Amino acid sequence: MTTTAAPVESPAGFTHRQILTILSGLMLGMLLASLDQTIVSTSIRTIADDLHGYSLQAWATTAYLITATISTPLYGKLSDMFGRKPFFLTAIGLFIIGSLLCTLATSMYHLAAFRAFQGLGAGGLMSLALAIMGDIIGPRERARYQGYFLAVFGISSVLGPVLGGLLAGQDTILGITGWRWVFLVNVPLGLLALVVVTRVLHLPRKPHATHRIDFAGAVVLAVGLVPLLIVAEQGREWGWSSTGSVLCYVIGALGLAGFVVVEKYMGDAALIPLRIFSNGTFALGVVISFVVGAAMFGGMLLLPQYLQVVRGAGPTEAGLQMLPMVLGLMIGSIVSGRLISKTGRYRVYPVIGAATLTLGLFLLHLLDADSPLWLAMIFMALTGFGLGNLMQPLTLALQNALPPKDMGVSTASATFFRQIGGTLGAAVFLSILFSLLTPNITEQLQQSAADPTYQQAVVAGAQSTNPADAALAKGLLAQDTSAAGAVLQDSSIIQQLDPTLAKPFQVGFADSMSTVFLVATAVALLALLLVLFWKEVPLRMQGGIQAAGDAKAADGVGALVDTAAQSSGPDVDRRENHPDAGGRA
Repeated sequence: MTTTAAPVESPAGFTHRQILTILSGLMLGMLLASLDQTIVSTSIRTIADDLHGYSLQAWATTAYLITATISTPLYGKLSDMFGRKPFFLTAIGLFIIGSLLCTLATSMYHLAAFRAFQGLGAGGLMSLALAIMGDIIGPRERARYQGYFLAVFGISSVLGPVLGGLLAGQDTILGITGWRWVFLVNVPLGLLALVVVTRVLHLPRKPHATHRIDFAGAVVLAVGLVPLLIVAEQGREWGWSSTGSVLCYVIGALGLAGFVVVEKYMGDAALIPLRIFSNGTFALGVVISFVVGAAMFGGMLLLPQYLQVVRGAGPTEAGLQMLPMVLGLMIGSIVSGRLISKTGRYRVYPVIGAATLTLGLFLLHLLDADSPLWLAMIFMALTGFGLGNLMQPLTLALQNALPPKDMGVSTASATFFRQIGGTLGAAVFLSILFSLLTPNITEQLQQSAADPTYQQAVVAGAQSTNPADAALAKGLLAQDTSAAGAVLQDSSIIQQLDPTLAKPFQVGFADSMSTVFLVATAVALLALLLVLFWKEVPLRMQGGIQAAGDAKAADGVGALVDTAAQSSGPDVDRRENHPDAGGRA
């Protein structure tokens, strides 16, 4: 007689096949958000040129960032109250509509407005996917599966620049301007995600109850964050001490102070309940997420700059050259996830991750304009491995630190603070980079002026038919070094120059980036010091759904016991207090 083995269930009550089926829908949603960011960042210059708004291109990014960041905690809180699936589907739907609107933009102002609408959907895609995973799988077993999410993030960081460069480089595709496909490609992918999530994601309904929704908190949070995010993106051009920047600081500070007051008043109904920060493990974990976000986005923002500006790679080629970092991230995530699932211990992996990230960023600081590509790739792989050991255990630990009923709030808070850290980190690093570029390039041009080889190249360049060579050479012969500042407006000039003439610019860029990588190393070192003081909380075996079910069952049993006790209360009391009832009164 043969018996068919039943599917092996996870401790949280789902089979491996069920988990992978649900995971397919969640990964499609996450792919929408992560792929969009990398595609757009590669093609935004082409888009801005076509819409005659080169100087306004940063606003399209800022608008998206503002709405995505502010809506993240709102999705987390509302999904804790009313259920995840409706809001995940809503996020996908908003993202699809926003993408369609972006394809219709006829000016950068239109594009910025439509990107803001698109960001309303993006804010829920990443955090809700992680929260749903927290619902269906216990923290210990969850470590096995979260590596898939980081794989999506890694794949999009490579595929995005390649796809963005390919689409933006076409005049038209099927009669539609090439860059418009950067947004249009989200539509079929989003519709597929809608269908898959609708069919495969079956979660218990939340009980209907009267809830207070913290709309006031959301409004005040927007008042606090919008000016701070704007100044983070625009402060370098305005000047950090300009009137506009100072006004943003003041409004932002008042808004954040008001947000704390509102959240304290709202209590448990708050958008981000203040009680969650009384948990030391969670509070320190949020700070670590903020610092890691700054270091991570700083490193990942600078590497494409190094590959394109210093090494002369195009956007597509630079995307492929980032593969070692992606592979390092995936390997670190998969290995740490497997070991966490096996042992139930996670604290060592953030330590390893922060230490490796610090080392990787420091080694990247040693790169110069003549460093071989293979050496840069080794350093990138090391940096990626550090991130892989950091990102997954951080999210896991933060979800595990709070009760299952706060799964949405804990996940959204981790994502929210990491995004804020990344935004501020990127603003600081870019500000440092651009403040160093002009003096460093000018210094290199002055040193090269004494080199006979460079002098000959300048003379030859003045007679060249290459407009870039001729313009630079004539300026240098007239002892005009303003070319150093010109590359801040259009770094593609460097790729158009003769290699000898381009050398001082490449060295100046490399030296500037070296300093910024050193600052990023200090930020990563701070993350390492914080992780060393982080306490480990034993991982739960239950997912949020099973924990809620067990709690409900326990409440039911408790109610029955209370009812029984009340119905026989007087007799029980008399027996317990009688001197002969199993002891002495």
